[in-house]
Amino acid sequence: MTTTQRSVVTLDADNFDREVLQSDQPVLVDFWADWCPPCKAIAPVIEEIATEFDGIARVGKVDVDGNKSLAERFAITSIPTLLFFRNGEIVDRVQGVVPKRDLTAKLTALAERTPIEN
Repeated sequence: MTTTQRSVVTLDADNFDREVLQSDQPVLVDFWADWCPPCKAIAPVIEEIATEFDGIARVGKVDVDGNKSLAERFAITSIPTLLFFRNGEIVDRVQGVVPKRDLTAKLTALAERTPIEN
């Protein structure tokens, strides 16, 4: 397992609340599926962000096929969907493949406790 792979937390129904909602750091959650080409396209970016934000923000992934209850709970209707959490609340949502700079700007704003610009 590489350093990058260790930085991304695999999330499921058993650990989601603890790892995301109870986190004292901002959290980026990637809802994805193995069969989804856009999900595969953004995966390396998600891993890079996890490494770059280690200690500042958390990054996790939810496989929607194995965690349908989480997908339903957060109204995931298309993938990839990226949710940004702060203090246990969703503060932003992005769907599809977006530039890395947009994602890092949102996470930086969350880590600095400043408003997110859309």
